[in-house]
Amino acid sequence: MKEVIAMHGWCGDSNTWQLWARHFQAHGWLWQSQEQGYATLPPLQPQWHNAPEPQAEQRRVVVGHSLGPHLLASEVLAQATDLVLLASFGGFLPKGPANRALRTGLKGMQERLGTAAESAMLHTFLARAAYPMPASALPAGPIQQGLSANGRKQLQADLELLIKTDGLPAGLPAKARVLVVEAAQDAIVAPAARIALVEALLKHLQSPPCHWILPEAGHALLIPELIERVHKWLESAP
Repeated sequence: MKEVIAMHGWCGDSNTWQLWARHFQAHGWLWQSQEQGYATLPPLQPQWHNAPEPQAEQRRVVVGHSLGPHLLASEVLAQATDLVLLASFGGFLPKGPANRALRTGLKGMQERLGTAAESAMLHTFLARAAYPMPASALPAGPIQQGLSANGRKQLQADLELLIKTDGLPAGLPAKARVLVVEAAQDAIVAPAARIALVEALLKHLQSPPCHWILPEAGHALLIPELIERVHKWLESAP
């Protein structure tokens, strides 16, 4: 059995994965998307399926974007055989002088949620996530749908989690086969945080991660051919 659990990042939703799900399902994979429920979609936390036969080989793949891997339940992550980390990080705040300014900026985002300044702040975030593409290239998400009251609380909680991330996501299995996809034009995740992720994985994993750096890509990884590339990497497993 081959299956995927995918997790969107902060201020995203499971609609992000529509093209991914369609592609993998067409190739015989089971696909589930976790949902934080920021807007109209209800929260959903999927679990792995059991193989139809006790001795059947199982591939359990986590695909996570940005904060996504940190939002998964540790017991779900712990059972993964493969991980695809898209524009992700271990600790979001880099060490050194840049830490204070970025922390202050994130706290400012928290203060704007639920105020008249919320919309402008969130649209600025989307523009940075889409860069170097225009924000109009992003699929419609929670901002366009309108945040629900519970969704805004969840967005606040997840932003606090983002600030506190320090190290690899809880439950990340040392035996997993890992692909890191880094966006060289990422305007959200600092270069130091991207480097720290790879360094932490090298220390944690039994086998070194595969590491792709996409020169023209921004944080949202708006590259249609990436789906096929990731699929080929997964199918190339021994």
